[in-house]
Amino acid sequence: MMLNRLIAGLSLALTLLAAGAPARAQDLKDTVYLDTKDGRITIQLRPDLAPKHVAQIEALTKQGFYDGIVFHRVIDGFMAQTGDPTGTGAGGSKLPNIKAEFSNEPFVRGTVGMARSQDPDSANSQFFITFADASFLNKNYTVVGKVVSGMDVVDKIKKGSKADNGAVTAPDKIVKMQMASDAAKK
Repeated sequence: MMLNRLIAGLSLALTLLAAGAPARAQDLKDTVYLDTKDGRITIQLRPDLAPKHVAQIEALTKQGFYDGIVFHRVIDGFMAQTGDPTGTGAGGSKLPNIKAEFSNEPFVRGTVGMARSQDPDSANSQFFITFADASFLNKNYTVVGKVVSGMDVVDKIKKGSKADNGAVTAPDKIVKMQMASDAAKK
């Protein structure tokens, strides 16, 4: 009788573990690892909020587009911006711009949003991470994700000049950006 209970318990435990494995793999599907000289930033992308923007970031990440790109605009207390291969804030990828996907998701500390020009439909490859709440961005910029670990690393990104709208001299860069699901395969 005791042996039957033990076997039943082990069977249940194995079933629960097996059921949890696909969920963990699914969790990694829209997770990005962004590595800097100071450590790793883990970003959970939100295709439920911005499917086209997330698809573009994922495609560029898989191409290695973000590797080596600098944080060209970093405003202390506001945000760190990256994703421009020219490092000027005026560049982007060769992929087409994306139509805005504004949502009700608020810009709070650690929110990842798409940078754009005055045209709401001009987002391409540039994104930013907020250092603090930025409610003035709500419903005006596309939220694509949230930092789920590594905000201490985000806080260490070299800040730019307040006099020059956050432009950074000798900026920090993305050492490597990869999909967590791809990193798990290695």
